[in-house]
Formats: sequence, structure tokens, C-alpha cells
Amino acid sequence: RVVRKVARRIFEELGFSCSEAEDGRQALDVCVAEMPQVILLDWNMPVMNGIEFLRHLRAAAGGSAPKVVFCTTENEINFIQEAISAGADEY
Repeated sequence: RVVRKVARRIFEELGFSCSEAEDGRQALDVCVAEMPQVILLDWNMPVMNGIEFLRHLRAAAGGSAPKVVFCTTENEINFIQEAISAGADEY
């Protein structure tokens, strides 16, 4: 919650509009309703983790369009490779 709040404040101060979600399922619902241009994504989320979210997002109508950036503490090469293979633009 704190990280979301800080990120939101930074982006809104830069003039961006933001939406946020507490878990992966809620995030996917928000994206399907109105596909964003950019998504900041954590690997470790309740209900649906980041990689599951990303796979569902990329399979959804319009889901190939957003730039997806993983912002996570998971920094092992296997996590990075899996995220890029699943469609992340940056890690």
C-alpha cells in the first residue's frame, strides 16, 4: 500500500493520471475495463501474482498495448527471464 501511494504521488505530480489495485485480480479487472498505457507491476501480489496477471493481460483484448514494467524485489535471473518471456517490457 505504501509503495503504491508513493508511486501514485510521483506520477500524479508529473501530470499522469493513475489507477491502482490491491491485488492481481483487481488489477486485471481495472485493465480490462479501461486498458492503460503503462503498468507498474509487482511479482508478489495477493489473489493473482504478477506473472499470472501479465499472462492474462497479454491474452486479453488490447492487452498487448500497455508497456509493463516489473517493480519488484525479486531479482534472480530466472524471475527476470520468465517476466520478459511472458511479455514484460522492462524489469
